[in-house]
Amino acid sequence: MTSTSTAFRDARLTVSDRVTAPDEVLAPLHAYALGHATGDAEHFRRAFRSTAHIEGIRDGAFASWDLETYCALFTGPAPDEDQRSRVVDTVQVVGTIAAATMTLHHGENTFTDMFVLVRDADGWRIANKVYHRDDT
Repeated sequence: MTSTSTAFRDARLTVSDRVTAPDEVLAPLHAYALGHATGDAEHFRRAFRSTAHIEGIRDGAFASWDLETYCALFTGPAPDEDQRSRVVDTVQVVGTIAAATMTLHHGENTFTDMFVLVRDADGWRIANKVYHRDDT
């Protein structure tokens, strides 16, 4: 089990003191954060199931992307990546499913991501993600 204040420095990701979760549940969340930190979509492909969808409001309209459409949004690290940070706020595990939230501090924007994860024979992966962008 991973306990308080775990840091994945390569992704500028920390785990809240309130979270105690198995390392294998945190692994896809770490891979997801690495995708943001590096802009390398291969990290997202490791984090998500191939059938995953990512949904939220973008530019005032509902957006729903399959994994490959989402991956195409990333072409390298953001210019201000060294100023960005990410925090796993919550994780709840029940058998072969889990739910997690992450706050991403990306420049002037703060994102809240909610994940549904599933464990199968290949291990834990993100099944779906929804997000909220707070740009106020």
